[in-house]
Parts: sequence; structure tokens; C-alpha cells
Amino acid sequence: MNDMNPSWVTDEMRQAADNARRQGLQTDLRVLAARIRADAEGRYAGESAGWQAGVEWTLLYMENIAGGSTEGRS
Repeated sequence: MNDMNPSWVTDEMRQAADNARRQGLQTDLRVLAARIRADAEGRYAGESAGWQAGVEWTLLYMENIAGGSTEGRS
């Protein structure tokens, strides 16, 4: 018997664990993006527009990763 892959763990159990991990990652990324956005808002108003655009791009990228982490899975 393999301790890392016990025979009593069903495919459904593995799928449920995988979905839970993905949803946790999705939540963590969205929380991180929200904290970055809240921290950056107004803080760098005097900086160049390129800096703000870079932050927005990064936040959108994070949101896309979070959304894609559960896409196509039930």
C-alpha cells in the first residue's frame, strides 16, 4: 500500500480535494488583488500614468488567473 495514495481514496474524493485547493487559490488571489488595489488607490496619484497602468494590468492578470483556476471544472 502506498501511503501517499491510499486505495480507499476514491476518484471523487481526489476531485473534491483538487476543487477545494483551486477554490482556495482563487479566493487568495482575489483577496490579494483587492488588498493591492486598496493600498495603491490614491497613494501614487502624482506618479506617471504608466505606473498606474502597470498596477491595473497586474491586478487584471491576477483576476484572470483566479477566474481560470476553476474554469471548466465542476
